[in-house]
Amino acid sequence: MSASVSKTCTVRFDTNKYSVLSTAVGRPVEIYAYADRIVIRQDGVVVAEHARSFGRNETVYDPWHYVPVLARKPGALRNGAPFRDWALPPAMERIRRRLKAAHDGDRQMVSILATVLTDGIDAVEAACQDALDQNVCSSAVIINILARQRDPAQAVTILTRTLFACSTNRKPTAPATTASGGQADGTHAGSGTDGHAEALRPDATCRFRCRR
Repeated sequence: MSASVSKTCTVRFDTNKYSVLSTAVGRPVEIYAYADRIVIRQDGVVVAEHARSFGRNETVYDPWHYVPVLARKPGALRNGAPFRDWALPPAMERIRRRLKAAHDGDRQMVSILATVLTDGIDAVEAACQDALDQNVCSSAVIINILARQRDPAQAVTILTRTLFACSTNRKPTAPATTASGGQADGTHAGSGTDGHAEALRPDATCRFRCRR
């Protein structure tokens, strides 16, 4: 069945609401109901999948759907309904608890959570554990660890060139030159080479509002 996405990034099915990706706001979606789950698609792409609720007037959240919202209002991480009782992996949870004491801890934690969308939760959990092993709790350090894991190519390239140079026993010979100072062959040495979302002001319901 077809449904519209509300400004709080939810769709209604039967008597309950289910969250969808914040980027899905503003366009209709298709709801596929199964015995044990609800799958929601937009333009053929899955924008949400939840265990089916058989209660009444319930809202089923996936906190990851709202991570882009946090970029606009990181303080909602503590008060927003989607993030209540959010069970993060152990290292990420320890980082979150430590960052609560920092003046910009919410913003740092949001930066870390955002990397899950690009690097995957396993890589981010490993980076958080690496930082904890170094007794460091900083989003900048964790993001740097992830960057090194993503792009180790530079170190490999340098190593390869060094090995190649060491394996060459011949000394370079100067090319023959003409009377004018140029090389005899006329050459020179060298080589070539959506929708956005924003959180509402915290209130009793701690809802989020998404906008196009």
